[in-house]
Amino acid sequence: MTALPARATSVGAGPAPDKGWLERLLSPIAEVRSGEASSALLMMTTMFLALAGYYLLKTAREMFILVEGGAEVKSYSSAGQAVMLLLIVPAYSAFASRVNRTQLVQWVMLFFAGNLLLFLLALRLGLHIGIVYFLWLGIFNVVVIAQLWSFAADLFTEEQGKRLFPLIGVGSSLGAWIGALRAGQLVEAVGASRLLVGGAAALVICVLLVRVIDRSTRSAGGPQAAKADQKLAAGPSGFRLILGDRYLLLIGLLVLLLNVVNTSGEYLFGRYVISTAEGLYGAGPQGAAARQQFVGESYSRYFSSISLAGFLLQLFVVSRLFKFLGVSKSLFVHPIVALTSYVMMLRAPSFEAIRLLKIADNSINYSLGNTTMQALWLPTSRETKFKAKQAIDSFCVRAGDVVQAAVVYTGELTALSVTGFAALNVMFACGWLAVAAGLRNRLHTRAHETGRSEL
Repeated sequence: MTALPARATSVGAGPAPDKGWLERLLSPIAEVRSGEASSALLMMTTMFLALAGYYLLKTAREMFILVEGGAEVKSYSSAGQAVMLLLIVPAYSAFASRVNRTQLVQWVMLFFAGNLLLFLLALRLGLHIGIVYFLWLGIFNVVVIAQLWSFAADLFTEEQGKRLFPLIGVGSSLGAWIGALRAGQLVEAVGASRLLVGGAAALVICVLLVRVIDRSTRSAGGPQAAKADQKLAAGPSGFRLILGDRYLLLIGLLVLLLNVVNTSGEYLFGRYVISTAEGLYGAGPQGAAARQQFVGESYSRYFSSISLAGFLLQLFVVSRLFKFLGVSKSLFVHPIVALTSYVMMLRAPSFEAIRLLKIADNSINYSLGNTTMQALWLPTSRETKFKAKQAIDSFCVRAGDVVQAAVVYTGELTALSVTGFAALNVMFACGWLAVAAGLRNRLHTRAHETGRSEL
């Protein structure tokens, strides 16, 4: 990775040198300054592959879990991930203190790639892997994606991240779209096992790209090279860091509420997909293969629609909103859209209407919402970026799943209707807006205390 010139690492350090052709080419997406394009594009490519691989694996998850257990089991299985993460997060923090950032990212991704080989073996033996695979993928998603964003946050300064994260987010959005489209093609042609092979291959390539970034950083010299070899301090674990900082607590609460709202909507959509599949092919064992293919193809189209919309938002909207609203005000966009969507669901819309509302909700979540959440970590310490971020992006997400599973369980016991679930989501979305306001105030206070411009 090309070293970042000192004049490009802080605000007001003098005029930046003339941009090259690559920086000018990227200017409609993000404000990339001289010397920054190579590092940003390498990170964008890594994110692209990670998300493309994840969407291959995510489509396989829906095929396994919905056909083997249904939408209710999918919701209940999420709670198990939170329990597992109570052990995984402290272990991750301990491992992170023993290696440098590049070794951390590489070894964790290789570990998950090895797990996929075991799942492929289980499929060859004819074993049912739905629940185990669902638990595994939920942990894979939050751990791998979180540490890649932590890696990015450690590569760039606060001011650079505000400008470059929208470009890196383009890689995430494009990867999700391409991955979802490719998943649909593979499901139709060769089935679920090829999705797992593709996901493992994407992880291995990401490992190689992280190595390229690391070598480029070392060869460039300067502060960036020094950081590459630095190990994290062996101090508090991620959980202890969160409990000692109100800013981090608010981020954790925001992540929890966002996940409750989002997964409740996913449960409603999953229930409709299963109902449609059983209406078309029956509920008996003789129609299991047809139902599985219908579910896989339905989710592939659903994911690809979300990913395409998210990619377009990331490409043309996110950087402009960051420039005119800033990160702190952009926090309010997603909860307002989600609140509006679930207010509309109070009228018990059709399946297609729910599908469109969820596409709008998720596309904003995966573009503006995700980039905004990642930018919140820019003004934090290195230990916070890797340890506390991992705890929040894993445990708090899955704690949201526990709350959502309780909502689903209660709703099933009381035969809660779609409008009933939508009403609960309206309340959670209001709480989400309140937490966003609290974070906005904390960012304003931090900027005032440090004399920096506010995110």
